[in-house]
Amino acid sequence: MLKRKIYNKIEEYLKAPSNKMLLIDGAKQIGKSYIIRSVGQSLYPNYIEINMEEDKQGNRLFAEVKTTNDFYLALSSFAGDKMGDKESTLVFIDEIQAYDHLLTLVKFLMQENKFTYIASGSQLGITLKKTQSIPGGSYERIRMFPLDFEEFLWANGVGELAIDSMRDSFSKRECLNEGMHKRIMDLLRKYLLVGGLPDAVNSFVADKNIIKYVRYITIYTTFT
Repeated sequence: MLKRKIYNKIEEYLKAPSNKMLLIDGAKQIGKSYIIRSVGQSLYPNYIEINMEEDKQGNRLFAEVKTTNDFYLALSSFAGDKMGDKESTLVFIDEIQAYDHLLTLVKFLMQENKFTYIASGSQLGITLKKTQSIPGGSYERIRMFPLDFEEFLWANGVGELAIDSMRDSFSKRECLNEGMHKRIMDLLRKYLLVGGLPDAVNSFVADKNIIKYVRYITIYTTFT
């Protein structure tokens, strides 16, 4: 698994009591669901994940949910065998903006304190601005981005000691030694070509084929 800085933030939120639902906002394909799933499954024996975009295109179990009781009933029909208590059950609502009425329920779900919740969405910013009935104090929003250069260095085997040394040299306005400078500049050029999408980085780390990422970026930017 790629090491991501946001992992610790999600873990800290889930380990600390909170009356706010954590909303992870960010573009598609940057690893939101994967990282939340990784943290959630490591901390909770009862892990429930519902993708509301898929539900909207499929069974529409949550399409008519108006109250918390409606929500629990829909959740039970989806994953009733995993519904324990707050300490043992994490409910991950993926692509929550697909049903904006669920965002208005956030305050009441948190007040009832029945389960632990976390949510994500690829268009949360737009939906939150459009939906006037969402109590601002009921959620905490974190923006997630593709891998930054430091995360790209981690993925390519550059250790914390080397990164801390570079950071120290920068703060002192000192040059890196020639070997380190060449290594980091080479990785920077590759980062600019590969980008920070997790799938692209994982594939690059596996095969080191830089040419196909120029093609990948061209295809991705053409169709997104």
